[in-house]
Amino acid sequence: MIKGKFKYWGFIKDPIYGYINITEEDKKLIDTPYLQRLRRIRQLPLADYVYPSAVHTRFEHSLGVAHLAMNIMINLPVEIEEDEAKIVRFASLLHDIGHGPFSHLFEVFLIKYFGLNHEQVGREIVIRSEIADILKDIGINPVEIGNLIVGESFSLKKYLQQIVKSGIDADKLDFIKRDNFHSGAGYGNIDIDRLVNTMEVYEEDLAINMTALHTFELFLLARVKSFEAIYFHKTLRIAQLMLLKAIEKYIEKNGFPSKLELDEYLKFDDFRLWIKLAEDNSSKDIMERIERRDLIKEVFEKRFLSKESLGNIVKELDKIKESIIAKANINEDELFIDLSILPSVPYHGAYEYDPFEIPIVKVEEDKKIKYSLTELSPWVESIKGYLNILRVYTERKHRTKIEDICKKIFEDFP
Repeated sequence: MIKGKFKYWGFIKDPIYGYINITEEDKKLIDTPYLQRLRRIRQLPLADYVYPSAVHTRFEHSLGVAHLAMNIMINLPVEIEEDEAKIVRFASLLHDIGHGPFSHLFEVFLIKYFGLNHEQVGREIVIRSEIADILKDIGINPVEIGNLIVGESFSLKKYLQQIVKSGIDADKLDFIKRDNFHSGAGYGNIDIDRLVNTMEVYEEDLAINMTALHTFELFLLARVKSFEAIYFHKTLRIAQLMLLKAIEKYIEKNGFPSKLELDEYLKFDDFRLWIKLAEDNSSKDIMERIERRDLIKEVFEKRFLSKESLGNIVKELDKIKESIIAKANINEDELFIDLSILPSVPYHGAYEYDPFEIPIVKVEEDKKIKYSLTELSPWVESIKGYLNILRVYTERKHRTKIEDICKKIFEDFP
């Protein structure tokens, strides 16, 4: 529970939660050009090529995450100071402010040219822009908010940090629910309110109450099925890979900023970049194909489960691609290899915090007894770990040839 009372300025209608209350302080942050920019960044770029209604944005997601974070704090059976609640609330509201155009797709270029991921860019925006002045006026240290966004805050209680960044944080609860709602994929019909309203604190960790165990199991299953059905859908991914190729070609011709300039970053959104790509000679041919939905086709897929992340496989992909191109005698631009742990995959890094390790707590006569999830739900062991999917795409005219080559190359892969 939160000590003190928040005064609300008004509310925003939301299709998931009904109404999201906002304070005067929220409004000052929401009205900055940095948060308004998120209205022009899709949550799942090009997902509408498979799910036509999946056109929601980072802006509404950010509002939803702040709403859930607040509800978690209100319902936790511990006292939370008002200033602590504000830090968590504002970090949740601002957690995606560093995303580039086309969300996770642009992560590749942020890392390559700035050496920063979107969370680190978000921290820079929070501490270097007008947002810092607003936070200081409220009495909040902007550095604390920036650090919390990247998961490096140590002054805040651990369970409060975990509301912003953990295996079952407000971000993950919202995107699973919201992405399924807008796509219609159907895996997000989870009673989020039950999880939010019954969360516990065990020692210093955020925990799940035993009474919500069934809901938590459904959340974990939804996470896995959403990845297969939405985030790594084969048609969505080739559209995204073609868009990435168009961006690469545009950058090769026109260059990329050498450092992060906030005023210029404000101009980085889906709409502006799409127009540049569609008009530039370096990228317009690919963009015309995307606009016609004339997509390159999948010819090979291999799935494998692993208890550990196989990130080292990424290093092999360039060599494998060169080998296939040489054997098939085709153009480099006619072949795409995709792997489910690449940085451009939506939420590829969202589960570095293992949700299977979250404590399950049973309260008996004011005593909390801790259980592990696998003790209570043996079936979850079968979905624990990493689902790795490798796909190869090529032009129609090369399908048979490339398929035969891939079957031999990937016979013992990985």
